[in-house]
Amino acid sequence: MVNLGLSRVDDAVAAKHPGLGSYAACQSHAFMKGTGTFILGAASLFAIQKVLQRKLPYALQWNLLVSIVASSFGSYAVTRWETQKCSDLWVLLETGKVVDRSPARVSEPEELKKPSKTKYGDDME
Repeated sequence: MVNLGLSRVDDAVAAKHPGLGSYAACQSHAFMKGTGTFILGAASLFAIQKVLQRKLPYALQWNLLVSIVASSFGSYAVTRWETQKCSDLWVLLETGKVVDRSPARVSEPEELKKPSKTKYGDDME
């Protein structure tokens, strides 16, 4: 049996997917990075707001709310980014192909392209 977080994976499944351990380690790292981002983000935003509170006095509850909400968004973004990298790693380990995440170029439809000449032979310009 192979441990994957708190659950165990059958040896047959682990043998079928040799990159499972690397993927699990990557996912664990991604979640820990997101958790660290939340904790450090909330603490630093709280401290920054405490300093700014001398000029803009407002209640402690709003200080906490802003810190927690902003840290949650930051933590989500970091975790999503890192999880996407883990998914790309999984595809690479399973298929041997690198995932292309660059935006696809959209070509202009034929009817939108500006003709250089009219049907009468004159230039459009």
